[in-house]
Amino acid sequence: MHLTDHSHRCSEFIFHRGLLLLLFHFHAVAPCPKSCQCTDNSGGIVVQCSSRNLEEIPIDLPMETVSLKLDANRIQQVPNNAFKDLASLQELDLSKNSIEKIELSAFKGVADGLRLLDLSGNQIHNIPKEALANLKGKIRLSNNPLHCDCSLQEMLRELNLDPDTVNDISCQTSVQEEYVGKPLIQVLDSGVNFCNIHHRTTDVAMFITMFGWFTMVISYVVYYVRHNQEDARRHLEYLKSLPSTQITKDFDTVSTVL
Repeated sequence: MHLTDHSHRCSEFIFHRGLLLLLFHFHAVAPCPKSCQCTDNSGGIVVQCSSRNLEEIPIDLPMETVSLKLDANRIQQVPNNAFKDLASLQELDLSKNSIEKIELSAFKGVADGLRLLDLSGNQIHNIPKEALANLKGKIRLSNNPLHCDCSLQEMLRELNLDPDTVNDISCQTSVQEEYVGKPLIQVLDSGVNFCNIHHRTTDVAMFITMFGWFTMVISYVVYYVRHNQEDARRHLEYLKSLPSTQITKDFDTVSTVL
């Protein structure tokens, strides 16, 4: 009887222990997003979400994700903290989407470990310098309608651009029309400095503004002098029509004004 009870208690203990381990396992490993496919890769997880018509970045990604493929979807922006829980992320493919906006803290939490970030083939015109500031891995920005200006030039100087795609980064628009449609690296290698162009443009604008104010002041002074002269002449003509005694008194007043 005692042996049976002991066996029963042991069975219950093993069952509960196993159940706890099973629950812990499901809690520790996040499920794969239903629109994606997840595969194990030496302890890490490769999440394949390519060509799934996604309009947003999935929020239920496994924390063990080392490679995340979101290419060929319809994603339009990368919001703040989109990957903040993916501390092991090494490769992030966002190419061939419709991304127009990248927020300042979009890659917060993955900047140190990320080895490759692919943003090629999107609709990016401008990128906040802070968004990519701490990224150490290779970055692909080819085939985007970038606006070439001082801000872009300064940002690219600090990035580790992928050498295989760097020649495909072109100026869709520019602070100067002559550089539109040209490869950005070719323009910069020719000695063009967009920051100097920006400063010259600012200086010209300031000069034009100051010249406009100066012209307005001169015009006002000329108008004021002419207006007073006309008043003085009318007053003299009025004095001439007065008796001689009154003319003498008022003439002195007018002479003082003139």
